[in-house]
Amino acid sequence: MDIAGIVALAPVIPVLTIEQAADAVPLARALVKGGLRVLEITLRTPAALEALAAVADQVPEAIAGVGTVLAARQFEQARRAGARFAVSPGCTPSLAAAARSTGLPYLPGVQTVSEAMALADQGFKLLKLFPADAAGGITWLRAVAAPLQELRFGLPGARQCRLRGRFVGRSEGRRGRSRLGNGRASCRDGRRVETSLALGPERCFKVG
Repeated sequence: MDIAGIVALAPVIPVLTIEQAADAVPLARALVKGGLRVLEITLRTPAALEALAAVADQVPEAIAGVGTVLAARQFEQARRAGARFAVSPGCTPSLAAAARSTGLPYLPGVQTVSEAMALADQGFKLLKLFPADAAGGITWLRAVAAPLQELRFGLPGARQCRLRGRFVGRSEGRRGRSRLGNGRASCRDGRRVETSLALGPERCFKVG
């Protein structure tokens, strides 16, 4: 399944920064139960790969991937831990090459038209605008709609954006449950797990 097929499975994608690996499985089960099967575990903590492996092993109905991929070696590490996809805040030639060599579906980040064009030349048609608010969000997407009409963009963590008549604001999730917007989700044991929500395909802005 390619990256477009993966994001099509969920209305939103929780982006999880997990401090304690033991938190991962209860949180993943709660999110899956709530209808969010696609989970992105960021590589921002030492526990990330262990957390990913636990979710891949113990929550088979989840489609778990990794985010904040910054180095090519992380693709293979993530694949071995059970990742089903990878996301990065930007893209370099070595990241694109590692995505191809490992076969992991990949959502690269961009902030400029030139970056989007360069990735489109390499076959990447679904991109992440990051950081969405700072880059201009919906205003940016509307401005590039005509020249980049073959591409689709996700806006992770975008605040107060209106997408096809839907308002994305802030919310607070509790005890492993998350809702649309930026916020946090608490695990059942009370540990805090940072959560932001990336936008799924029906909340991706189709340019053109």
